[in-house]
Amino acid sequence: MHGRSWNEIGAALGVTRQAAQQRYLAPHRRYAPEDLADELRTAMAAMKDVAVRHRNNYIGTEHVLWGLLAGDNSASRLLTGHVDDLRERLEARLTTGASQAAERIAWTPYARKAIAIAEEIADGRPITCADLLTGLSRVGRGVAATLLTETAAPIPT
Repeated sequence: MHGRSWNEIGAALGVTRQAAQQRYLAPHRRYAPEDLADELRTAMAAMKDVAVRHRNNYIGTEHVLWGLLAGDNSASRLLTGHVDDLRERLEARLTTGASQAAERIAWTPYARKAIAIAEEIADGRPITCADLLTGLSRVGRGVAATLLTETAAPIPT
């Protein structure tokens, strides 16, 4: 949809211009590398990769959860015994979009809220994958929260 007006984008998505703008705005806060633990930076690369592979022009909670499950990190260790089930359910939920993903992909409001919650949990230390997993759970909405609830995955509060 590059080069199209917000009205055209909204019409294509079946939402209002305002809803399209709100969903695809840039993240409210940019995080410096020192704000994020190494494991989370690695997971974020996996989040972007899965969004690009599925031709999605956004990073939603489903992409965030996929990234957290992509490697050995504090989140995947918390979810031991649930990782394979969550991956299968995520794969079924990830749809292929029609857009070419750009270099910079916007986070959806729920995904942004999850990382904001994770930042609060971290309280000044670098944000970890476990912090972001807890943030996803606390948001309570979106694909990731639904899957975490369905699988009864143990999430710290």
